[in-house]
Amino acid sequence: MYIANEKRYENASFAFCGKSGLALPRVSLGIWHNFGTYDDYENMKRMCFTAFDNGITHFDAANNYGPEPGSAETNFGKILKEELSAYRDQLIISTKAGYYMWEGPYGDGGSRKYMLASLDNSLKRLGVDYVDIFYHHRMTRETPLEESMSALTHAVKSGKALYVGLSNYDGKTLKKATEILEKDGTPFIINQNPYNILNRNVEENGLLDMSCKLGKGVICFSPLAQGLLTDRYLGGIPKGSRASKNHFLKEEQITPELTKKISALNSIAKERGQSLAQMSLAWVLKNPAVTSVLIGASSPQQILDNLKCTDSAGFTPEELSQIDSIVME
Repeated sequence: MYIANEKRYENASFAFCGKSGLALPRVSLGIWHNFGTYDDYENMKRMCFTAFDNGITHFDAANNYGPEPGSAETNFGKILKEELSAYRDQLIISTKAGYYMWEGPYGDGGSRKYMLASLDNSLKRLGVDYVDIFYHHRMTRETPLEESMSALTHAVKSGKALYVGLSNYDGKTLKKATEILEKDGTPFIINQNPYNILNRNVEENGLLDMSCKLGKGVICFSPLAQGLLTDRYLGGIPKGSRASKNHFLKEEQITPELTKKISALNSIAKERGQSLAQMSLAWVLKNPAVTSVLIGASSPQQILDNLKCTDSAGFTPEELSQIDSIVME
């Protein structure tokens, strides 16, 4: 049985989700990748142990993470039961429903039927009575917003979630959703959206500004742009990398123009005494609206390297200007 590092909280950094009383580690671990059916289970355990031993208390899942869909929750649930059960009250476990999960009209979207059935299935796979945060994973045009929000409210009132969140929403829809949830007294505390040096949609669609205005937290996924904001692709596309698998990151996305930008960003990182990954994570965390960055990892060492982003000094105006000019050119 795993025994956690007694000094895991000594250097850990936390921030509250907006105006709520829930604090998240500045770096959280997502199990979107490398926790599926065909991945190394022993490596999954080592990554979870390394994360928790270093103050990462938040583990983020979704119903469809894998592949196969659901397998990431199943694998993490096994680790939780066999190794981490003694620490359940020190863990924040989140999951989501919104994307395709099973056949037929009730296995996708934002209906109460789908979302609440999905949550029940997630709880079974995870082996827990409740999750700490339950998200609606995406905005859906086909379902009234009120219905999707009522499912989140029911999840809390039924004791199956402590808090709720929204993922991949924009600022305008966030405002409407907040009005519905707060009217029902639902503890909506956090938004989960992609945000990184190369992808600034949450700035453009008003999500960051609206989150601050409404007192909601923001946790950012893909802070390293699926691995692009590392030095991994500066010399080409390595075998076994995400781009080589042509799944979420495609080989054709890594153009000479993009590689040039990444190389220039890497030079700034070196001048700061950081890896490109560490600088990129620190860049996201500098925004006062951001509660936590959600990293994925393929090894324990990647987790340890990424955690060093919280050790860095702030950015100078000149550095920020340089970064912007590289990305915008």
